[in-house]
Amino acid sequence: MKDVRYKDLEFHLGQQLKLEDQQLVMAINSQFSKDDIYIEYIGNKLIVHLNKLDFEKFKNIIKTHKLMEDSIFNDIIEEIEAIGSYGIKGGKRVFVDYDTERKVSNRKSKEEKRNKQFYTIGHKFSTKNNEVPEEYLNKIICGDSEEVLKKLPDNCIDLILTSPPYNFGLEYDISDDSHYWESYFNKIESIFTECIRVLKYGGRFVLNIQPLFSDYIPTHHMFSNFFIKNKMIWKGEILWEKNNYNCKYTAWGSWLSPSSPYLKYTWEFIEIFCKGDLKKPGDKDKIDLTPEEFKEWVVAKWSIAPERRMKEYNHPAMFPEELARRVIKLFSYQGDIILDPFNGAGTTTVVAKKNKRKYIGIDISEEYCKVAQDRIDTIENEGIQESLFDR
Repeated sequence: MKDVRYKDLEFHLGQQLKLEDQQLVMAINSQFSKDDIYIEYIGNKLIVHLNKLDFEKFKNIIKTHKLMEDSIFNDIIEEIEAIGSYGIKGGKRVFVDYDTERKVSNRKSKEEKRNKQFYTIGHKFSTKNNEVPEEYLNKIICGDSEEVLKKLPDNCIDLILTSPPYNFGLEYDISDDSHYWESYFNKIESIFTECIRVLKYGGRFVLNIQPLFSDYIPTHHMFSNFFIKNKMIWKGEILWEKNNYNCKYTAWGSWLSPSSPYLKYTWEFIEIFCKGDLKKPGDKDKIDLTPEEFKEWVVAKWSIAPERRMKEYNHPAMFPEELARRVIKLFSYQGDIILDPFNGAGTTTVVAKKNKRKYIGIDISEEYCKVAQDRIDTIENEGIQESLFDR
């Protein structure tokens, strides 16, 4: 037999293996190739040698034996099911060397010539990170984001999560659309330029955005192009599926005609960019992701209901806390500094606080800043009450 590597699972037995379990060991070893899986019964333990496995076939064989509830094979199924890292090949779960890349001659030199992110060539990002002055930490700041951000040092923020409003700093009575949108994009991009500057090397910028469907302005593409032109690495895109089928535009454009049908969307986009490096270093003890969260959230389509408290906070366009929670836990460590330059009613800063991150929230609206601060104060008061109760 060729040399096969295995992932071994050991199960210690409190007593001798039952006769029906011994028969099942022999059945599995006879019905599966030894290159895939085989089971050893040695002394007081059972060793499952895994290489690759048709898991459904494996479970069906076990089911046909009608085992007792305390059978060791129930534990074996649970243990294999819990293995989160594997590949799929030919309908089998591959547990060993599934992520080994095919050998390519001169891989390193070819990668250097090709460059993984060709559009970031020539960036001048410093790798030296700096501390945020204490007077800005864990604060809701009312003011123009561009001016506030200019007071922060370079490379001091771990994660930026935001969703820009569509009327920031602009008057509603601008009659010329072209001037309106030119002013809008110039203003937002000037703020994003400061955001890139204050972001740490390896830090992430996460932008929740949707196109302006009614005006046919692809804002998600326009802002993505801005970040790429500014040498940021595009890490990926998540679709936020809101399952909101009661869409605003009900005429569908040219009804029953290809003249100009209006496309309806039930999702928004979450664009993720990195500064300088895709990898962000951090203390592994400050990771608060569970295996279940990680496996679910790296699938880049999140089904999350829209925020239902917008009337309560008098804000027309809030993303829900669950969206912020996923972004913050997936892309930052506990203790990291989270910034939202369009903090609005404060969802980003509230979720950062709840998940043991530091935060900075900036918004030009005094009303929204008060709402955001009230939400933070509520969390702190609840924490004080819990602490008193624990005593």
